[in-house]
Amino acid sequence: MERMPLGISRLDRMIGGGAPAGSVVLLAGESGAGAREFCYTSAAMNGLVDTDPELFDLYYGDLESDVTVPEMVHYVSFTDERRAVVDEMAFVMDDDLVDAGMDDVRFVEFAEEYFQLTPVPTDWYADGMADITELGSHNERTDVLEALGEYLTEHATGNLVVIDSVTDLVAAADDRLGWSDLTVLLKGLKRASHRWGGVILLLVNSELLGPTELGRLKEATDGTLLFEWESGGSERARTLVVEQFRGVLSRLEDEDIVRFETEIHDGGFDISNVRKIR
Repeated sequence: MERMPLGISRLDRMIGGGAPAGSVVLLAGESGAGAREFCYTSAAMNGLVDTDPELFDLYYGDLESDVTVPEMVHYVSFTDERRAVVDEMAFVMDDDLVDAGMDDVRFVEFAEEYFQLTPVPTDWYADGMADITELGSHNERTDVLEALGEYLTEHATGNLVVIDSVTDLVAAADDRLGWSDLTVLLKGLKRASHRWGGVILLLVNSELLGPTELGRLKEATDGTLLFEWESGGSERARTLVVEQFRGVLSRLEDEDIVRFETEIHDGGFDISNVRKIR
């Protein structure tokens, strides 16, 4: 099975080099538990492969044999500007890693489509629209899900796409954006992604979802990584559970791995310890 690196070196090595090509992966986490940092690290590391191989080797190491590096990395945001995301990444990771890793990453905003039917003043979000040239005239009032679908159709093939975040779409799920519309789009995305052969990461804050809503998102994706806080005595630890993942979970189950302890350092998100069934 063709693999594409997620950019988390220790995790990639455990699962055969990365995620199966064509996967849609849900990154569902509690606030601050590491899901967002996982996205940042994945985008920056994959962007670093060609822009600065020496820095990539320093922070990631050697790629596994027979993996397919994404042709391009796309970072999709509904509410934030590139500068805001890059500045936040710099709080998490080393500046050199962020600068070089994000240099070739294509950042796309859908703020106009997201905010256009809300009370938010136009001049609060319109300045960033120059980045989206593929979507035609900004005078057209395009639905945010339609705009996202069109962009993915044109750019997702063979690429890594980070979508930050599904939480924003959930927050907008009302009369203008139905919850069923979102889940149907994700089901269609799962089908199309298998043909595109890239990897799509969907970030979502699990604390804002009920069990039924989260279950529907899991069902519409190929894999779910759960990022949680775990308390032990006076300390709290970030943990990662691979709950389900086509072509990946069986490898971890063979090793009796049930949970990863994680950490965040200058190199971004990382695995610090592996817990096995005893």
